[in-house]
Amino acid sequence: MRIFLTGATGFIGSAIVQQLIGAGHQVVGLARSDAAAKSLAAVGAEAHRGDLEDLESLRSGAAMSDGVIHTAFIHDFSKFAANCETDRRAIEALGSVLAGSDRLLIVTSGTGLLTPGRLAIEEDVPASSIPRVASEEAAASVAARGVRVVVVRLPPSVHGDGDHGFVPTLIGIAREKGVSAYLGNGLNRWPAVHRLDAAHLFRLALEKGSAGARYHGVADEGVPLRDIAGVIGRRLNLPVVAKSPEEATDHFGWFAHFAAIDSPASSQRTRELLGWQPKRPGLIPDLDRPGYFATEKRSAA
Repeated sequence: MRIFLTGATGFIGSAIVQQLIGAGHQVVGLARSDAAAKSLAAVGAEAHRGDLEDLESLRSGAAMSDGVIHTAFIHDFSKFAANCETDRRAIEALGSVLAGSDRLLIVTSGTGLLTPGRLAIEEDVPASSIPRVASEEAAASVAARGVRVVVVRLPPSVHGDGDHGFVPTLIGIAREKGVSAYLGNGLNRWPAVHRLDAAHLFRLALEKGSAGARYHGVADEGVPLRDIAGVIGRRLNLPVVAKSPEEATDHFGWFAHFAAIDSPASSQRTRELLGWQPKRPGLIPDLDRPGYFATEKRSAA
């Protein structure tokens, strides 16, 4: 199949490109720059110039495809609500040219949108008060207009070589503050998945997914933050300490909300339906490697 992929040069999207090409699919990746187009060509994919705010580029890319995988998102937390609405409009644009056909649209969402403090499952519906729910609301909206839609939810930590997300942010904070910290008793849980296992799930969702389904790309159901902080402290030779809720903002800054997340999630139904079996290392053994600590400065995404 000819697949239009947004976020094709990103941390997850680049792995999806390899998965799809390896399985014999043709990939057309959304490219914002000449550098992105060049990197896509280097791995055997075709570039389609545009971005998430260029809705016509999204519509034309989807129109010439046999299916669409949407992984792109603008990761600027200072404009988070606005970026969520940009994603809503992007999904609606992609869906507008797929309605009434048998072509699948795969939308990326997150398990962190679901009710915290208990094991989230695929059938759960996210809270409507969270800005990021815009993506799933848009998916439901285009589905109501005759688009075959699948939602793939990813956990807060998608890890592996090239990670520039939550865990590297914690590493950066630990370096800056001189301690590796967790909140309270540190038993709040982050689900996680290796980027290559996540990429495999997207391919399976494309090839085997059922319209209207929600799948969870979760390998570790919930890793206690205290365990993550422990590895970081040991690797950096820093004390591992507990911070109270009152100290959270001072220590973690904008990341305090994410440091407090307790959002375990299951992928049992996904594994049963698609035959997906994560094979890569879990978060703790993957984190406990020199690669995660080789760069002095990382940025959140």
